Amino acid sequence: MERFISKQFRNFSYKRNKLIVLGIETSCDETGVAICDNSKIIASYTKTQSIHTKFGGVVPEIASREHEKFLPEITEKVLKDSKLQYSDLEAIAVTSGPGLMGSLLSGISFAKGISQGLDIPIIPINHLEAHLNSAFIEFEELNPPFINLLVSGGHTQIWLVKDLFEYTLLGETLDDACGEAFDKGAKTLGLNYPGGPEIEKLAMKGDRELINFPRPIINDGTYNFSFSGLKTSLINCVNKDKYNLSDVAASYQEAIVDCLLGKLKNSMDDLNINIGIVCGGVAANQRLREKLNALDKTIIFPSLKYCTDNADMIAFLGEKKINNNSAKIGINFSAYSRGMIV
Repeated sequence: MERFISKQFRNFSYKRNKLIVLGIETSCDETGVAICDNSKIIASYTKTQSIHTKFGGVVPEIASREHEKFLPEITEKVLKDSKLQYSDLEAIAVTSGPGLMGSLLSGISFAKGISQGLDIPIIPINHLEAHLNSAFIEFEELNPPFINLLVSGGHTQIWLVKDLFEYTLLGETLDDACGEAFDKGAKTLGLNYPGGPEIEKLAMKGDRELINFPRPIINDGTYNFSFSGLKTSLINCVNKDKYNLSDVAASYQEAIVDCLLGKLKNSMDDLNINIGIVCGGVAANQRLREKLNALDKTIIFPSLKYCTDNADMIAFLGEKKINNNSAKIGINFSAYSRGMIV
């Protein structure tokens, strides 16, 4: 089969002063669409699939169906909000992975349809790389190098960002992501999904120093994480002891936060880098923000809307890749559930 490359892309000029890019994000249970025009997000909308709450977690098959249902109407809304039409779009950026395969394929299929229908280029975007670059949406003056702590339901990683599109993975979780530790911890405590906000809300009423939960491998000399033992400790605590749930939630949250803080601080100290970026859904946690902001370092948090999954970062990174001649060309790509930045 001949590889599809749009006619417009064959004559596509990099380093353009102005470029209108449609971004699509469907890696999990948020359906996001955004438009980036000349490195500015001019319209965006994210639809969170609340249907999963009653199941206590994301159901992959339902998530993909919801994406297929929401994408057309959300795209129409974003185009209307930006006062643009489909014919004004010059490129499409879409999340290709990592994520849930069905969800990713829903977004990719929709994006490829628009690409072929309008004969405009499509750029696959790595979800993790988009998070690493999300701070640039608001902080244009930000200059690498800096350390990036990426914390979400599926990932817990520390990256050294050396320059634009130049990253080194310093450490990551050896088992569960911190967001997963929050979600499964909330389930153990009988709380709703998603668990992070539920534990945070309950923790506000509790004593975070009452229960000494473990901080796994916090002083092992690496930048890796481990949360499976902490989850086991929580289960044992709930089964054996009769603590107030708010105290359990506060102490459990404090242990997770201390693990994240310790590794980020160590990496910044060891590499003599004073700027740290915290991104991903767990970056919305106010206790994490409070403790990191108390460090004698420059810690930057993107706005809350850029911490969770969103299409703004997809459209933004897509435009950056095109203008820096680093975009992968053509429609011949597929989704991947796991994988690093390449």
